[in-house]
Amino acid sequence: MRGSGAKIAGVLPLFMLFIAGTISAFEDIERLRIWPLPAQVSHGGRRMYLSGDFKLVTEGSKYGDASGILKEGFDRMLGVVRLSHVISGDRNSSGTGGSALLQGLHVIISSSTDELEYGADESYKLVVPSPEKPSYAQLEAKSVYGALHGLQTFSQLCHFNLKKKVIEILMTPWNIIDQPRFSYRGLLIDTSRHYLPLPVIKNVIDSMTYAKLNVLHWHIVDTQSFPLEIPSYPKLWNGAYSSSQRYTFEDAAEIVNYARRRGIHVLAEIDVPGHALSWGKGYPALWPSKNCQEPLDVSSDFTFKVIDGILSDFSKIFKFKFVHLGGDEVNTTCWSATPRIAQWLKKHRMSEKEAYQYFVLRAQKIALSHGYEIINWEETFINFGSKLNRKTVVHNWLNTGLVENVTASGLRCIVSNQEFWYLDHIDAPWQGFYANEPFQNITDKKQQSLVLGGEVCMWGEHIDASDIEQTIWPRAAAAAERLWTPYAKLAKNPNNVTTRLAHFRCLLNQRGVAAAPLVGGGRVVPFEPGSCLAQ
Repeated sequence: MRGSGAKIAGVLPLFMLFIAGTISAFEDIERLRIWPLPAQVSHGGRRMYLSGDFKLVTEGSKYGDASGILKEGFDRMLGVVRLSHVISGDRNSSGTGGSALLQGLHVIISSSTDELEYGADESYKLVVPSPEKPSYAQLEAKSVYGALHGLQTFSQLCHFNLKKKVIEILMTPWNIIDQPRFSYRGLLIDTSRHYLPLPVIKNVIDSMTYAKLNVLHWHIVDTQSFPLEIPSYPKLWNGAYSSSQRYTFEDAAEIVNYARRRGIHVLAEIDVPGHALSWGKGYPALWPSKNCQEPLDVSSDFTFKVIDGILSDFSKIFKFKFVHLGGDEVNTTCWSATPRIAQWLKKHRMSEKEAYQYFVLRAQKIALSHGYEIINWEETFINFGSKLNRKTVVHNWLNTGLVENVTASGLRCIVSNQEFWYLDHIDAPWQGFYANEPFQNITDKKQQSLVLGGEVCMWGEHIDASDIEQTIWPRAAAAAERLWTPYAKLAKNPNNVTTRLAHFRCLLNQRGVAAAPLVGGGRVVPFEPGSCLAQ
């Protein structure tokens, strides 16, 4: 997005610079209780308090906030700031001992639109004055979604003063200039292996905003269940676990809108031709045969009509520029084992592998016809990379070195290498999530530009509504900082950020997010009685 706030653009260097202040070494960085770490930070050593009627001011902003996204974000920010304790001090006079009061936040946004576009400017500049010049903090951003990130950072500068029972900001003045390292910072959730109720999905979305993640990859359906209503083919959700474990079309639209108003894209996935047995519960004709039910029947035009119907319906609510078509772990033996499909293969002079390629490419054409660009799992590139549509993004999950090969071929890539960024690997510690480098072995700038970012994956075989939050957090936060903060040196020794991450984990707990302790692997219980900060 372009606008008049050009003074923010072009300020940020390729690597993070801590400008004059107290920040000079890793031990000083640990004093900053901000996650993910901003690109540029300077601060002082003074204390200020938030006024009791701390307000939002938007004079001078081109953004009119007709849909209320900024006001909602401001109210949410105040809500989480005031959540940890009951504020009972007199925040306008004697309760602060005559110290300076911050009256509000002046937000200036240079774009007039609130359309959520992939790759839009997410930068912001946040200035909190010194006590000698109290009044208003100032937040400048190109887009309202950059401003939402600024609000998240501001919320982490605020602390509850237990003695005065008011909200304070320490180490003022603050000057923060920030933007993300990668445009794609994702989290996958899986509603096919276990159904996740709408409030649970919304809670996950809220928690994503705290760590500045911006893509919810919704792996909606799979072999085990098909919980989503598809108006064009209403029997598809016969594949749900039960009639109560389903999402209406309106439910999906609600999730997309809820995420959008928080600056989060929703990437919908249908994993074809494999991982689709549940489709045949409503339409058995999609199966190769009654006894051989996966992958989808490659020989039938009906298969592709159903895919077309799904993507046509998707296009009405899933407005993200990408759709995920899966394409992984395809066992094609059912095709040759089914006489009529074997005859079709023979007629068209196709091997099983060639039929697999035919299926993937035909599904891609359907997605393109509905205005989508395509994401496919890495097996499609491994098997027939040069044949993929050039609008394909390859989603890495298996092979070391694949990202280098994909970008060398000129295709874009998303990193989710399972040894580091699979959250369902319960014993994987947060340090591995933090140390993982999307640019590993890629030094060519053009190839680096083709790495869109990365995604942590919360596969649902052993996760449901009862334990999803503590399985995601705080390990997803470790990856989130790697995707946001352009400072590679921190990742060389993840222990340098332990104190900050422990503080963020406690902050998540205070905000009602069931983030697990840092000590141990993922989803561990507290080791012994003690402080949240020591776990």
